[in-house]
Amino acid sequence: MAGDIPWWELIVAACLLAGGFFLFVAGLGILRLPDVLIRMHASTKAGTLGVGLVFGGAAVHFGTAAETAIAGLTIIFLLVTAPVAAHAIARAAYRMNVPLSDRTHLDEWQGKYGGDRGAEKPRDRP
Repeated sequence: MAGDIPWWELIVAACLLAGGFFLFVAGLGILRLPDVLIRMHASTKAGTLGVGLVFGGAAVHFGTAAETAIAGLTIIFLLVTAPVAAHAIARAAYRMNVPLSDRTHLDEWQGKYGGDRGAEKPRDRP
């Protein structure tokens, strides 16, 4: 019966289900999206949210100060490091001329950040 279930177990179940869903979406995005930059967006956004919800559910489930602190610090660590790592990997992929999707219509970095992706060839100096 729903009346017999404590409220914190419902929160834990909701966090774990939502976190599992977002982790599934992140994995699906890595498999289905066309290029490395878009894949990184899916894995960073949905993956961080999914792991945060799973750790939040674990913190509510265990409920002690130590487990809650560890879960909170892990969530903060992910929120700080995941975007920075994704940016560094995406920038490295761009500089290594990893091909963009055919559906990419705007390349704001074209000719600015190294590589020869659409940049003008340097002229020989006299």
